[in-house]
Amino acid sequence: MYAYNQVDQQLVDERVEQFRQQTTRYLAGDLDEEVFKQLRLRNGLYIQRHAPMLRVAVPYGVLNASQMRMLGSIARRYDRGYAHVTTRQNFQFNWPALAEVPDILADLASVQMHAIQTSGNCIRNVTSDPLAGVAPDELEDPRLWCELIRQWSTLHPEFSYLPRKFKIAVTGSKEDRVALQVHDIGLQVVKNNAGETGFKVLVGGGMGRTPVIAKVITEFLPRNDLLSYLDAVLRVYNLHGRRDNIYKARIKILVNAIGIEAFRSQVEAEWALIRDSELRLTDEHIESVAASFRIHRYQTLGEDESIAGLCAGNPLFSGWYRHNTRAHKIPGYRVVYLSLKNHGQPPGDISAGQMDAVADLAETFSLGEIRTTYSQNLILAQVEQRNLLVLWQALSKLKLATPNIGTLNDVICCPGSDFCSLANATSIDVSEDIIRRFDTLEKLYGIGDIRINISGCMNACGHHHVGNIGLLGVDKRGQDWYQITLGGSAGNHCALGKVLGPAVDKKSVGAAVEAIVETYVELREPGESFLQTLERVGRNPFKERVYAGTH
Repeated sequence: MYAYNQVDQQLVDERVEQFRQQTTRYLAGDLDEEVFKQLRLRNGLYIQRHAPMLRVAVPYGVLNASQMRMLGSIARRYDRGYAHVTTRQNFQFNWPALAEVPDILADLASVQMHAIQTSGNCIRNVTSDPLAGVAPDELEDPRLWCELIRQWSTLHPEFSYLPRKFKIAVTGSKEDRVALQVHDIGLQVVKNNAGETGFKVLVGGGMGRTPVIAKVITEFLPRNDLLSYLDAVLRVYNLHGRRDNIYKARIKILVNAIGIEAFRSQVEAEWALIRDSELRLTDEHIESVAASFRIHRYQTLGEDESIAGLCAGNPLFSGWYRHNTRAHKIPGYRVVYLSLKNHGQPPGDISAGQMDAVADLAETFSLGEIRTTYSQNLILAQVEQRNLLVLWQALSKLKLATPNIGTLNDVICCPGSDFCSLANATSIDVSEDIIRRFDTLEKLYGIGDIRINISGCMNACGHHHVGNIGLLGVDKRGQDWYQITLGGSAGNHCALGKVLGPAVDKKSVGAAVEAIVETYVELREPGESFLQTLERVGRNPFKERVYAGTH
């Protein structure tokens, strides 16, 4: 992974001291509330329902063991013993004391971490494929490009006060594992007919109150032009994006208002002015950053033939291997998912003790590296197949081996009104009710892969729009109700779910999801996915079953 140079470290250290002074002034009454709000947001600090919430950046989802131990230490010393993994691959602490946040940031800086630009109307943490660098379907490791974007965007003076927050995702694989098409900018590594590396660029995606699937602005952008082109897109958005209405301020609104052709024309006109500036990436610079991601020394192992025997003799290990591990590009290695969706645990939460243990396991089994994922889980991406049984046994003791990755119980869920002051309804207890209804592996595996996403409000932090089954919390006269959508997808064939019917009350939402799943199981044809069944039979069978049982 990328290691800070002297400039990186100095920037982060100075930022900590700046915020320490600002916090001291605010607590002494010498700094206005609104002024401090803008300063704290750009340091990842929100004021939530019960306490501040600090969001820590995990650039493109990659951590080392020392960083994971520091996160565990912060959870233990400054919080309530746990943290939360987000869909942007970041970590969140829900209970820090405001006066101690500068100390937390100083601790983070000591292990090359920060919370810069994890909130506010600026370029947020760049996300990427959690299998970057190890995926068999990868054209090129996208982390190189994520790091270049991170360096360009961090404290960018022109883009510190955009009309609204701005999110970029990058993938180098054929399969979209990062929800590329619902980002402000999505970048997919491609090669042209000459075999040259470049990017397919999408703009104007997003969720929230007005969900939109991104549009292609160029099919091939040469790699040396990446930063200048991104700069041009941001300049057009910064100039023309709406600032008079927070709900219409995202780039998706601008692109839809003027059309992709007019937007492309404005970007290309701006790009012509800066394409050959210092923003143009040289091959030497690209190579110097790329070297940071070629440090692993893989052994020559070959495939482990004992795995088949282990699976045949141990059904529990077999289920875990099938659901929680993935192919690695190097023979003899395997990618291992650590499920943060254990029954009785809020989705995406991890305890301080688990963080310490994961750091130890990463050093023992995965070359000291840990990944966070869009689906709010963790990954050990460099595991030798011959170590899988021992690793599974260790993860089982830590309750991190629940074999449910990619299943209905691998729920994506925001914290909801239990923590967030913006939320209209709870999310965590709803997810728990759903997971409880499908808590036997036989039942879960018989259903197949269905993705459920839950958001506590229209901000869509749980990405309910792209869940196969999406749940949106709404407030009706002080009571929690939930709008149900069907048909969403965050993958290659991205789709936005459509509302099934009237919202259902909290006590009925679990039964409604169960009715949807049972209808699918009854109506599906052999080998048919939930989305394929929905497309074939339409929405009425699901609607009839849900509302017959809830109204």
